[in-house]
Amino acid sequence: MYAFTLERPAALADVRKLLAAGGKPLAGGQTLLASMKLRLSAHEQLVDLGACAELAGIRREGDAIVIGAMTRHLDVAASADVNSAYPALADLASRIGDRQVRAMGTLGGSVANNDPAACYPSAVLASGATIITTQREIGADDFFQGLFSTALEEGELITAIRFPVPEKAAYEKLRQKASHFPLVGVFVAKFSDGVRVAVTGAGNGVFRHGGLEAALSGSFTPEAAAGVPIDDGELNSDLHATAAYRANLIGVLTRRAVAKANGA
Repeated sequence: MYAFTLERPAALADVRKLLAAGGKPLAGGQTLLASMKLRLSAHEQLVDLGACAELAGIRREGDAIVIGAMTRHLDVAASADVNSAYPALADLASRIGDRQVRAMGTLGGSVANNDPAACYPSAVLASGATIITTQREIGADDFFQGLFSTALEEGELITAIRFPVPEKAAYEKLRQKASHFPLVGVFVAKFSDGVRVAVTGAGNGVFRHGGLEAALSGSFTPEAAAGVPIDDGELNSDLHATAAYRANLIGVLTRRAVAKANGA
């Protein structure tokens, strides 16, 4: 690594001061530290958020679950509140990476990084969640802006994410054996006003699929999803899978997610 200094503030106010002065926030470190070890990124000062209790925790607020940005995947998976109100979200968290990743990785870090194959962005987008930052609140549809790109501005920090609780939901993925990232992942969430379907791993960022949403809003069944054509024109093709294979996976995983959400 290049030389850097490390700060570990305990108060959010101190975190904000350090970020305003140019510090780089360090959440779980799953991506940042790896890139620094390879000297692909260099930061003069890291601001470790791990000691800031204000950024962690899970609470129920009416018809929503609010999760602090520094809440570890392991804690989301084990939360009684999440398992009771939004079991699909707990299930997703329980299957991210491996045990070491789940013990260190954080909700806020995953969402802010917006890796095109990360699991959490699909849950945030399919839920129509609200990203709460040190400056404002951002709807999920406006937050994700493409490959490793979000609406966050310089010095702006995610403090929590508010997830509306759906009537039914499920997440299905086919993971790569080496990295444990999903080759394709599909999160389906049914609300009183319709269904939202978010896909990760297939393109240059998480995205909603309008055709699947329309079909499932009319009939929340695997058969309805099976009748939707999946265009592979803008999907990724690489050494792991072709775009056509990923398109087929979107359909298959959507049908599985709907069946799972319906208790099958």
